[in-house]
Amino acid sequence: MLKRLFVGMPLPSMAERHQRLSKRLALAVFSSDALSSVAYATEETLLVLVAAGSAALVWALPLGLAIIVLLAIVVTSYWQTIHAYPSGGGSYIVARENLGTFPGLVAGAALLIDYVLTVSVSVAAGVAALTSAVPRLLDHRVALGVIAITVITVANLRGVRESGRIFALPTYGFIACFAALILWGATRLFMAGEVPAVVMPHRVTPPITLFLLLRAFASGCTALTGVEAIADGVPAFKAPESRNAGLTLAAMAVILGGLFAGITGLAHFYSIVPREEETVVSQIARVTFGGGVFYYATQAFTALILFVAANTSFADFPRLGFFLARDGFLPRQLTHRGDRLAFSNGIVALGVLAGVLLALFGGETHALIPLYAVGVFVCFTLSQAGMVTRWWRLREPGWRSYMAISAVGAVTTGMVTLIIGATKFTRGAWIVVILIPLLILHFRRTRAHYDHVALQLSLEGYVPTPPGAHQVIVPIGGVHRATVRALEYARTISPNVTAVYVDQLGDANRMLEKWGQWGAGIPLVVLPTPYRSLARPLLDYIDRARKQQGGKGFVTVILPEFVPGRWWHHFLHNQSALLLKGALLFRRGVVVVDVPYHLDD
Repeated sequence: MLKRLFVGMPLPSMAERHQRLSKRLALAVFSSDALSSVAYATEETLLVLVAAGSAALVWALPLGLAIIVLLAIVVTSYWQTIHAYPSGGGSYIVARENLGTFPGLVAGAALLIDYVLTVSVSVAAGVAALTSAVPRLLDHRVALGVIAITVITVANLRGVRESGRIFALPTYGFIACFAALILWGATRLFMAGEVPAVVMPHRVTPPITLFLLLRAFASGCTALTGVEAIADGVPAFKAPESRNAGLTLAAMAVILGGLFAGITGLAHFYSIVPREEETVVSQIARVTFGGGVFYYATQAFTALILFVAANTSFADFPRLGFFLARDGFLPRQLTHRGDRLAFSNGIVALGVLAGVLLALFGGETHALIPLYAVGVFVCFTLSQAGMVTRWWRLREPGWRSYMAISAVGAVTTGMVTLIIGATKFTRGAWIVVILIPLLILHFRRTRAHYDHVALQLSLEGYVPTPPGAHQVIVPIGGVHRATVRALEYARTISPNVTAVYVDQLGDANRMLEKWGQWGAGIPLVVLPTPYRSLARPLLDYIDRARKQQGGKGFVTVILPEFVPGRWWHHFLHNQSALLLKGALLFRRGVVVVDVPYHLDD
């Protein structure tokens, strides 16, 4: 009942095509991560530049322009990928198909890490926006973040279409608020001539170096996180999938580029300086709107879009998990759809991992950001390099121009990957650099296990075991109705039935006397147990029975078990049958049959 309340009623498999997304809902589901980065990408750039003093802040505009150019290159490259892979062109699939298994696994590992970080960073930034408006909540940011992740997880368990409807309002409200903020701020600056400056205190600062500028650029590149989500989720669109996904990608790029340019420009002309207690966006909104309802509306939708940004990962992480599991690199459980046709196991796994990561880093956005973007640009690079290989191999019409675009994307994002890795390595990126090989090792070990299992289960060269005497053993703990019912069943499957009693209480004579009345001629073997163990004498007896058969055929163990009428009655009994089932599971050639006897309330 509780599950139905939060998750909803199960959907039939045939309803999957009705769960596809329109362009409007898809923008909310797949673009919220990229759009939300506007709320912190500019701030991350300024945080690096401010270390060199107010003179360095003028570099925010040219760095922002470089990031927008990079955005255009990446989006153009992914537009090609969407049309080349209408069934889903995520970095893992493109890299594995065109570059080989290992590059595919690198992309898959980097993406999985990035999706977990996306949830943690987005929620932490959302909490930061909330605490900027309500400072007294600052001490509760970890708890607020975990609650937000839980709510988003439950919403996604209801299905992709449901989550799109839930999160559409925050996405479009955020776009409207930021558009109004930028337009009103630009109007004040360029028409009224108002420039409300924020004075930075004088202090000795280090010189502006190329390394500092590269580090600021690398931090600002977090604006591009989430751009690949639409390419990963093409199958979730309504038909025609590639066309709708391409249009949604273009719309996302235009909105993202415009909002990022506007916020970076206002921060520059307002001379905004990052502060620990208040975000850059909050400062811009406070200066532009002067407080009041518009300021709080902007902060509210900023917090909401940052929380909703995590939804992009919840849409793509389970889908990537499905592809990896389908290929045998992750547990098969990730291929199963839940009641609402969502990959429920992947959704729950992402929620747990993101919550743990958020708690480990104390809900600090700036502590999580250095781990961010490394995996994203690794995936960008591998995906576009894979597309270069694909165009060269297939040589479809127009392949030269397409390959040139993909090559520019691969080279550009490859250079950015090196910049991010070099400038952020000592600030936390080393964690991701270590995690990617560990995940790849896990993928390979998982695949090796599945290959080993498949080899052992293969019928090729299999010689059927000749049938032998089918021996049935019935362990009993006493003579009662459950025992008699199990004996009746045993005689229906084999004439070779033996009952076994482990004498823990020293009452073998009494048992034999009662057995003479109710045993129905079935032989009873009494096993002594000097150390009062139940399982060990019984397991030894079964092993001897297998040896007598020469290790061929089967030994069937029938376990009499009475089932109490109420759930709490189970705690009043010793559950011997359950323990025996667990022990016998690992015995070769032993088949365990449970014969329940249901008791009344």
